[in-house]
Amino acid sequence: MKSLPRGVVALGLVSLFMDLSSEMIHSLLPVFLVTVLGASALSVGFIEGIAEATASVAKVFSGVISDRIGRRKPLVLLGYGLAAATKPLFPLATGIGAVLTARFVDRIGKGIRGAPRDALIADITPAAVRGAAYGLRQAMDTAGAFAGPLVAMVLMAATRDDFRLVFWVAVIPAVVCVLLIVFGVEEPDRPRPAGQARVPIGRASLRRLPKLFWQVVAFAVVLTLARFSEAFLLLRAENVGLAVTWVPLIMIVMNAVYAASAYPFGKLSDNGSRRRLLAWGIVLLIAADLVLALAGNAWVVGVGAAIWGLHMGATQGLLAALVADTAPADLRGTAFGVFNLASGGALLAASLIAGGLWTLAGPAMTFYAGAGFAGVALAGLLVGGRAKPRVPKRT
Repeated sequence: MKSLPRGVVALGLVSLFMDLSSEMIHSLLPVFLVTVLGASALSVGFIEGIAEATASVAKVFSGVISDRIGRRKPLVLLGYGLAAATKPLFPLATGIGAVLTARFVDRIGKGIRGAPRDALIADITPAAVRGAAYGLRQAMDTAGAFAGPLVAMVLMAATRDDFRLVFWVAVIPAVVCVLLIVFGVEEPDRPRPAGQARVPIGRASLRRLPKLFWQVVAFAVVLTLARFSEAFLLLRAENVGLAVTWVPLIMIVMNAVYAASAYPFGKLSDNGSRRRLLAWGIVLLIAADLVLALAGNAWVVGVGAAIWGLHMGATQGLLAALVADTAPADLRGTAFGVFNLASGGALLAASLIAGGLWTLAGPAMTFYAGAGFAGVALAGLLVGGRAKPRVPKRT
């Protein structure tokens, strides 16, 4: 960690506090929707899919804008600030439509900040430690995602399952996150590119993105179809009989493993074959899906969630590093935007499929289908054998 720029650590802390806030809400939201507001599993899948797809669309434009104005921090601040401003909407919600609106606006904020933040990390980090940088940010992000459900669970137990009070408390770390950006995050001066006044992505820019980048995007789309919203892990826990108060334990387990593994996996990706690590990450996802499909009690769901978290640690930072490796330096924001747009569209489809299967065929079929998509991704990776860029010499 000492060899990484201070800006990477600062952005990691920003992610930590926002995820602490978000996961206090999201670890309870699916059960809140089903048990308090009367939503179906299909509705949960629709809300989660629309929310993430919205974020992905916003990431495209924010990434392009950050490339063309030569500045990342203003968009990072806008995105996190918007997300913080929407947190009070969750405790005020009285129907499914209000929750959808809150998630929609919150994810716009995520979309605005995502690509510029990831591009900023690439801007300030030498290529030789880029995997470690993304792994560290992901680990700190996930540490917040671990702490959020833990705080939510303690508050739920202390307040006799007062969902809305927990949602109000979640506003506090979101405010801290915004203050950290204002006073703790700096970016290097970058010259504003000349002769680029238009905001939409142009064909010339897309043509400059190399073939290897598009291979990474295609692979990520198939993998995302296998990894639908984690809301279904929470619904699975409730489905096998875990009390509402303790449902956040599933996210705690998953995120604890995710946080502990992301940075080591990131360093490992800098020193070895990224393709091999991706393959093992997919194997872990298949294993998690099978365990969750066969689960008959909360303990088994917890094991499946832990394996899921190990899969996330092995793959998420690595995919970000692959995008950074394969994109031209002046198009990194655009590249992350395109990558996230494709992944978000796949997540929308995956969450709708998962919700539909859950409603029509039951929870087990949802996870069997996820394992099937993961198998397709693994086969494509092994047969293609080309989406494995090594750490480039340039910075």
